[in-house]
Amino acid sequence: MHLRKCYRAKDGKRHAYWALVESYRTARGPRQRVVAYLGVMDAAGRLGVKQAAGGAADRQGALFEDELEPRWVEVDAARIRIDRVRDFGGPWLGLHVARELGLPEFLDSVMPPGREEAPWPLMSLALVLGRLMDPSSELRLAEHIYEHTAMAELLGVPARKVNDDRLYRALDALLPHKDALQRRLKQRMGELFDLKYDLLLYDVTSTYFEGRRRRNPQARRGYSRDHRPDCKQVCVALVVSRCGMPLGYEVFAGNRSDVTTVEQIVEKIESLYGRADRVWVMDRGMVSRQNVQFLKEGGRRCILGASRSELKKCERELLDPNWTKVHEGLEVKEAPSPDGDEETFILCRSVDRRQKEQAMHEKFMRRIETGLQAIQDSCQRRRQDPLRIARRVGRLLGRNTRAEGAFEADVGAEPDSRAMVSWRKNQQWLDWSALSEGCYLLRTNIARGAWTPQELWRAYMQLTQAESAFRIHKSDLQLRPVWHQKQERVEAHILVCFLSYVLWKTLMLMCQRGGLGDEPRKVLEEMSRIKLVDVSAPTRSGPVLRQRLVSRPTEHQAVLLHRLNLHLPTRLPHTACSEDF
Repeated sequence: MHLRKCYRAKDGKRHAYWALVESYRTARGPRQRVVAYLGVMDAAGRLGVKQAAGGAADRQGALFEDELEPRWVEVDAARIRIDRVRDFGGPWLGLHVARELGLPEFLDSVMPPGREEAPWPLMSLALVLGRLMDPSSELRLAEHIYEHTAMAELLGVPARKVNDDRLYRALDALLPHKDALQRRLKQRMGELFDLKYDLLLYDVTSTYFEGRRRRNPQARRGYSRDHRPDCKQVCVALVVSRCGMPLGYEVFAGNRSDVTTVEQIVEKIESLYGRADRVWVMDRGMVSRQNVQFLKEGGRRCILGASRSELKKCERELLDPNWTKVHEGLEVKEAPSPDGDEETFILCRSVDRRQKEQAMHEKFMRRIETGLQAIQDSCQRRRQDPLRIARRVGRLLGRNTRAEGAFEADVGAEPDSRAMVSWRKNQQWLDWSALSEGCYLLRTNIARGAWTPQELWRAYMQLTQAESAFRIHKSDLQLRPVWHQKQERVEAHILVCFLSYVLWKTLMLMCQRGGLGDEPRKVLEEMSRIKLVDVSAPTRSGPVLRQRLVSRPTEHQAVLLHRLNLHLPTRLPHTACSEDF
């Protein structure tokens, strides 16, 4: 669900509100519908929020003006000027979320002060907030972002003390506390939102480097999810809960295959949080006989994607008409284990997936048929070397592996040594394709009857939360590309992205709690438009009146602040962080 700005004219005035919009699928394609309209508060709502703010001193209050005693002075209106304008709402909101998680206090406890001019906990927070608001390099954060935002006033570190070298050293100081940070954040998020960690979703992605990266032994070429096989990369393994909250991650060499990471990541999570009655969910790329045996021997429950070869063993169940409908366009049914063991297999059949696979097969079959016909015609026009033609046929099938089994091609030689090509369609492959298109198989060692096939399918589909986490890391937080040279700096860069993602997901749960849907992008975008302004006004008596003021929120921003139960300050006190003020 996402937010959409709306206006309404009433009594000659224009009123601002938000529409909470949900996307859903229909037989005619994706559609959108309005779930709720979110407007301004009524009098009762304002009173209730004000009372709530008065009862909890450590929480942000509602949206009402500070009750300050009036101070009257005469100023020269012709000489009033604005000295500085910088972004306030983004870092202010990010710091509020970090404080909700207890991140500043934890960093203070594990990174005690030393002789440094800028404390490492504050520099670490600057890295995380910068990654959340405007992800870029440490150099740009030091030279542009920090001084153009209110981070100096919020963190208490002047812009002159922030440089790229200090930020790099903050990365070095932060990395040793990775495991402790993961444990602390998991505990705090569970306390704030009553999260359940009964389902652990595990997936692996990659992020690539710019440059040769000879000083990083983990930088290797491998299967690139970013479609950059020309670049070296590292693999990032992430474990999240059923709602997408991260529990931990590990960094592997770029040429490491997914299936070899399972034992290490499972043991790592168990060393951090202990062994509990959890269910591990992984796709079929993680499945091997060794991994299945490892999970079984440890008494771990799991839901795994089964390989395509296992689907062939369930041909009889595919022909059985008795399926259970999960929702429109999706059916499931339980199948016995092909090997006769205690595992349960779940057959799934999707109409959307069937249409997609049919279109792909037809596309590649047309390519192969057109290519074989062209090769056959060329052999009839002139004499061809049979060995050379066989290689052409092999290349053609290799480029279209999705449908290569649909054809049986033979390359021979005429009596005059001319190449001859003949081909025909494989009816057995076509029949199996028509039967299995849109079908896939799940396997689990959960006791039969403990979960229904529908529940097992829904649990497996929660893997989309891990995929969503990777999209946010790469797109919104710009995990890729990586520019660091050393292995430790690369790992610290990924840790900062991980912490920013924790803030992102925490804000998402705050939005859900406030009825704002589950997409914090719009909230961050709106809050980032709130500015901090330095105003100078000469008085009649001589002194110059200087105020550091926060811009008044718009009607739309006011609705968001109310829903999040946040109180935007109207001014900030004078500090030594801005020398020109």
